[in-house]
Amino acid sequence: MPRFNAGPSRMSRRLFLTAAGAASLSAALSACGGSGDSGGSSSAKPVGQADIDKAMKTPTELTFWTWVPDIKQEVALFEKKYPAIKVKVVNAGQGVAHYTKLRTALKAGKGAPDAVQIEYQAIPTFTITDSLLDLRPYGASELKDEFVDWTWGQVSGSDGEVWAIPQDTGPMGMLYRQDIFDDHGIEPPKTWDEFAAASRELHKANPKIYMTNLAANEAAAWHGLLWQAGAKPYATSGKSDLSISVDDAVSKKLAAYWGGLAKEGVIGVEPDFTDAWFSALNKGKYATWITAAWGPVFLAGSAKSTAGKWRAAPLPQWDASAPSSGNWGGSTTAVTRATKNPIAAAQFAQFLNSDPASAKLFTTKQSFFPATKALLADSAFAGDAPAFYGGQKVNQVFADVSDTVTPSFQWPPFLDQAVTDWTETVGKSLARKTDTVAALDQWQKRLTTYAKSQGFTVKAP
Repeated sequence: MPRFNAGPSRMSRRLFLTAAGAASLSAALSACGGSGDSGGSSSAKPVGQADIDKAMKTPTELTFWTWVPDIKQEVALFEKKYPAIKVKVVNAGQGVAHYTKLRTALKAGKGAPDAVQIEYQAIPTFTITDSLLDLRPYGASELKDEFVDWTWGQVSGSDGEVWAIPQDTGPMGMLYRQDIFDDHGIEPPKTWDEFAAASRELHKANPKIYMTNLAANEAAAWHGLLWQAGAKPYATSGKSDLSISVDDAVSKKLAAYWGGLAKEGVIGVEPDFTDAWFSALNKGKYATWITAAWGPVFLAGSAKSTAGKWRAAPLPQWDASAPSSGNWGGSTTAVTRATKNPIAAAQFAQFLNSDPASAKLFTTKQSFFPATKALLADSAFAGDAPAFYGGQKVNQVFADVSDTVTPSFQWPPFLDQAVTDWTETVGKSLARKTDTVAALDQWQKRLTTYAKSQGFTVKAP
């Protein structure tokens, strides 16, 4: 498996994993008024095969917005199968820029793409405005069994809608320095209690080394840890009813744990994906990186001086008898309701991510961690044993982890606000080593106030 580029691509990886839209929800809600109704709705009848065949033989140009580098190879496979359809690939930016441009085009009623790259966590931000096409009438439901179960839950609506097709994933695990563990007699922790004990022992033995770094600017990682712990911070019902519970008992357990370790000074809390953070990984300041399935390739390109010293393991567990994990990152292909070519666009989204040759290219060309069951079970993928990890079959480790990701986690329809408020409350408490449990209450109040100001009815969890 080729290494992920350690140059500019490493930053784009971070951006698309943590991206959130910049516009307010009220601005986003107004976008649905200009999106038109050409794309159909969740109540649309199934499109017949004759209509699909006709559409795929009719000369058509689709516009596809994506931040994925070198994706034209996958697109070329689609165009080869359907020579009447041409796909114009547009990089509209990444992270905030990507979503802001999409909202602007939808609100204007012109210039929106037919198909678009959207992260799992951003889907509710656009379904709440009726901006995405339900892909069920175009045969998407037939693909369900081809994808990892929990990913299908991420792209499905409460009434069974299919809002997007999964492309890649980020089940969370732990990368650790085998040499540091060996030097200090540490075994990969099976539980979070063992992890905490090892954190204290390691830092006491060598104050220059920390067990890990929980970045105070990384709301995405925090959400993934909430996911693993079984928290249900958000739940949306219909268009206006919302439950916010970022300060429940599970969340407070997480806050007391990580906030406590930060206060003790036995873990780092510096911002990640900065020069200082990259330097710390290369110099052995951190013995582990709590990361996702994209992390191994990323690290191999960003910490080359540590080649051969790293290994992978599942996350430590809150309950070792019931292994679980969360997800951090990954994206999908969706179709906007503004499209004038819903059949062709829907077929494109499905082909891009389910065609075996196209899906495999994402793993071999872009080094994405797959969302299809077939690729996760593929011996060439699962059996890859990179020298950077001492010949360990790292993909297999994360493929096994993927089986433990719970499918019920939901995202809010205003992720941008959730990220901003987390950074200014929980993240700030970690950075300043103050009361992280109390910071949860501040986060809860800020989100509740914001949701009400945007017209939501906030219900008690």
